[in-house]
Amino acid sequence: MDTMYDLIIIGAGPAGLAAGIYGGRAHLNTLILEKSTVGGRAYTTREIVNYPGIPTTSGPDLTEKMAEHAKNFGVEIRREPVKGMDVTGDVKLVNTRKHQYGAKAVILATGTSARILGIPGEKELTGQGVAYCATCDAEFFQDQHVVVVGSGDQAIEEGMFITRFASRVTVVVLHDEGILDCNKQAAEKALHHPKMDFVWNSVLTEVCGEEQVTGVKIKNIKTDAVTDFACDGVFFFVGMIPETKWLPDELAKDSRGWMHVSERMETNVPGIYAVGDVRDKYLRQVSTAISDGAIAATAAERYIEDMNDLREQVLESKEPVILGFWSPEYQSGLDAISAIDSPYRVIEIDVSRKNVWANRYQITLNEEQPAAALLIVDGEVSQKLSL
Repeated sequence: MDTMYDLIIIGAGPAGLAAGIYGGRAHLNTLILEKSTVGGRAYTTREIVNYPGIPTTSGPDLTEKMAEHAKNFGVEIRREPVKGMDVTGDVKLVNTRKHQYGAKAVILATGTSARILGIPGEKELTGQGVAYCATCDAEFFQDQHVVVVGSGDQAIEEGMFITRFASRVTVVVLHDEGILDCNKQAAEKALHHPKMDFVWNSVLTEVCGEEQVTGVKIKNIKTDAVTDFACDGVFFFVGMIPETKWLPDELAKDSRGWMHVSERMETNVPGIYAVGDVRDKYLRQVSTAISDGAIAATAAERYIEDMNDLREQVLESKEPVILGFWSPEYQSGLDAISAIDSPYRVIEIDVSRKNVWANRYQITLNEEQPAAALLIVDGEVSQKLSL
């Protein structure tokens, strides 16, 4: 291990940067690792008009300020892609190509990547007229005719950005005429944009060309008619997939790869949190990503504090100790813990406040079992006591 940190955040989008700000402000030794652009996908957004308190801003301006804010709290940001993790111990190990870092807690803010349709010609012509990022590639289509696939917020907003360069933008839409999946404001602008037109009830079935895109095949889903459509480039905006394939098997995710977390952003592994677009959630926006990051960093701070206390008071104790678990819900449990007669030090643990301790020892309290007590010797459970 090269360096030990309190908190490592993987991903420097709005969620990761917000977590960094909260972690740094809490005086946690914090490292953010980012494989590409600091600011994440939000950095590629030209205009942001729904961030509370800032009527209009750009992705680069907002995320650069977030990064600077985090740095002002002592947060370290490094451009290093993470290759793997070991989450089995109390110290989490994060591996990049050149380094191995240790952390007491890790926040996953890895975001998403563009979904690939996999139709003929798409893979073969990627970079030769097939693109997935307007900010990256729109300028290469100056005065050319471009096809955009998709009708969500990203597709329509990116399509309007492409019109700054292209002579024409044709949007292929799965739905009936006039129905777009984006927000109403963007839809209104796009439908009346002089350089945009739409092909409705249709899907792309092939990208055509040898060394460069020369056209596409468009299929009408109602008539099954396939049309050859000449164009110079194709931008695909058909959804996102979570960046979770690289995660170790110990971290649970659903069949699509999304992370499911608690209200504290906790994953199934203690000390590991997931925030932002990588988690299964209703709304993926800058404001909700920032909320996730703030919650996770605050939860991580509490987890680290509780683990430090556990280590100092229990795991490294030279004398045996008794851990007495109780809950405010059950007064009889506290009475039982208070009545323990032992020559050893008894540590009373309110499970509603120190759930980290309760989770570590798999303690679950209820009306039938309102309290539990464990004898710890040399950091290990020696005996479960009867109460």
